[in-house]
Amino acid sequence: MRHYLARRALQAVVIVFLVATLSFLLLHLAPGDPFTTLQNPNITETVRQRWRAAYGLDRPLPEQYLRYLGTVARGQLGYSYSLHEPVLNALATALPNTLVLMAAALAASFALGILLGLVQARHRGSALDHGIGTLSLFFYSMPDFWLAIMMLLAFAYWLPIFPVTGMFDPVMHAMYGFWGRMADRAWHLVLPATTLTLLSAAFIARYQRAAVLDVLQDDFVRTARAKGVGERAILVRHVLRNALLPVITLLGLALPALLGGAVFVEKIFAWPGMGYLTVRAIATRDYPLVTAAMIVGAVLVAAGNLLADVLYAVVDPRLRAT
Repeated sequence: MRHYLARRALQAVVIVFLVATLSFLLLHLAPGDPFTTLQNPNITETVRQRWRAAYGLDRPLPEQYLRYLGTVARGQLGYSYSLHEPVLNALATALPNTLVLMAAALAASFALGILLGLVQARHRGSALDHGIGTLSLFFYSMPDFWLAIMMLLAFAYWLPIFPVTGMFDPVMHAMYGFWGRMADRAWHLVLPATTLTLLSAAFIARYQRAAVLDVLQDDFVRTARAKGVGERAILVRHVLRNALLPVITLLGLALPALLGGAVFVEKIFAWPGMGYLTVRAIATRDYPLVTAAMIVGAVLVAAGNLLADVLYAVVDPRLRAT
């Protein structure tokens, strides 16, 4: 078990290093730099050159890369050109907001996806099965930014049920008590979390349906039926526990999907998380902030895959022996 986890952890470190390297190279090889995009007639080319020299952007690319690796090794991620503060400060503010959004969406996605998969398998071939399957395919094939816009229009403008943007009411939030502030944040969380949930629960439901139908053909299920166990008890007590094994692996796939979708969803709903921060950093060519955002994203994805491997090893004793 320890050797298995050590191999997976080493793979995660290598992946994060490769993502950091590729992000750095692609950003710096693109035409222009953070100071080229400044459209201010009062800023002369001499001033731009001074800024490039101050931030080390006039140095050869290999030297810039080595200096960047040195700062990362010391636990620093540079200074944000656009926010005028250390990148770590910006990440410390944005990352918890993204983790809250992703945790809510991840929990709701798996709960809804597993439930829909069970219902489809229980009513295989029926109109309910076909209806849920069609609806799941519809949401699975829908662009995340378009669904976010439609949710915003439907439930914030046409039916003004939920707040439009932000994490809390900028006027009333400070006047609430503790539970009032929590409720205010939860109310603002509904639309962005629901958008990500609908996108992710669709493919989880399809996997869960296939896994349940596969387990239903096993001998122990026929034995339970022969003993007179009801279908609902068979599904919940016997089939679900075994059908969850393939779904566990989806945890590693769901995190990249949620993280990628969160970039557009956070931007549309003005949710001040990593996605919102990354979009702003890309628009301003903020090299350190964009690279740091890619590193954090890679760490989250690698951690999710490692967690899925751990859960799979806990459930499957054959992996614990490797």
